[in-house]
Amino acid sequence: QLQLVESGGGLVQPGGSLRLSCAASGFTLDHHAIGWFRQAPGKEREGVSCVSSSGASTNYADSVEGRFTISRDNAKNTVYLQMNSLQPEDTAVYYCAASPRMFRGCGLRRYEYDYWGQGTQVTVSS
Repeated sequence: QLQLVESGGGLVQPGGSLRLSCAASGFTLDHHAIGWFRQAPGKEREGVSCVSSSGASTNYADSVEGRFTISRDNAKNTVYLQMNSLQPEDTAVYYCAASPRMFRGCGLRRYEYDYWGQGTQVTVSS
């Protein structure tokens, strides 16, 4: 069974930090680009960050640049999203996704990804 499972979400105060994890089972992430997406109520699912299959390339949405860091540990078959200086606007369900089709770099478009996790809730509030 091919699965991606996100974890690490929760409630944090503005300015706080969370680290999200995306663990794969049933397949290895070595040859996949991984993206993090988020969806707030009433809004489209948007790309937040991604990392290439090699780990050499990353991209970030302007809204999170400088605050979020994506990384991958292929030995653990896991990708992380470190989120710092969280703001209420970051409140959303966060999803990880895998793409076997990007051989260089990575993108922040939904159609580029084939496998999706179930999401983890991140709430930033006082």
